[in-house]
Amino acid sequence: MPCSHWLRPSATASSTSRAALLSRRVPHAAVTFLGRLGGLLLATAAALLLTADAVAVPDLLWGALSGVGSATAMRFLNRGLSHGAMSVVVPVSAVTGVALSVLCGVLLLGDRPGTLAWTGIAVTVPALGWVSGGGTRLGRAATDGLLASPGVAVQYVALVQAGPDSGLWPVAAGRAAAVLVLLPGVVRRPRLARLPARPAGQALLTGAGAALGLVLYLLAAQRQMLFVAVVLASLYPALPVLLGLAVLHERVSRRQAAGLPAAALATVLLTAG
Repeated sequence: MPCSHWLRPSATASSTSRAALLSRRVPHAAVTFLGRLGGLLLATAAALLLTADAVAVPDLLWGALSGVGSATAMRFLNRGLSHGAMSVVVPVSAVTGVALSVLCGVLLLGDRPGTLAWTGIAVTVPALGWVSGGGTRLGRAATDGLLASPGVAVQYVALVQAGPDSGLWPVAAGRAAAVLVLLPGVVRRPRLARLPARPAGQALLTGAGAALGLVLYLLAAQRQMLFVAVVLASLYPALPVLLGLAVLHERVSRRQAAGLPAAALATVLLTAG
């Protein structure tokens, strides 16, 4: 299966939006760690409920590598959301992560994307320039979005290597690996894990929502419902962007306003191609 199809469904958009708002009120590192922990709890419960035909060690290792990518991506994504505009960070990380996934498929997995995907890659370059402000230097928010995108690509490319017979256990393995990757930072700064009950619960729920989105996508893919999953995935960045513009009243320049639909078009082309 081409790695360009392994995208987070739009159900994850609400989790990203909640994480963005939460990262502005409490340390973003705590949101990232507790989010991965919440994702681990949900993914493990889902894997136990869905019977797997045969759980192979290589499938779990691919899932674990996917989780390392997820932890890296969310670390930079939440950092960017903590100080930058949601309408910049999310499109930059989403469209670049998808484009890198397609290129990884071509270079490493022998994928042969169609004309639409290559057109999407071509649209990605100007879209990123416009969304990030159109200047010669990237702002902090756009930079964090770009730093998150390799982790996004690793998550997609690694997870697609896991066989369907392992059910949802690769997702659970990925969330476990993400928790382990982030754990040393929490050990060094234990105050991060001592959030008040309300924001801690919200952080757990954001991670559970993201994991649920990935679980639903895998189930759709395993049931040959790729068209539905791909369409939903292409809509993923829309909700956080709209929330940033309509609710948070984020200001965008004319270049950024032109870049947002260009980024959306690039994402749709990449997923359809």
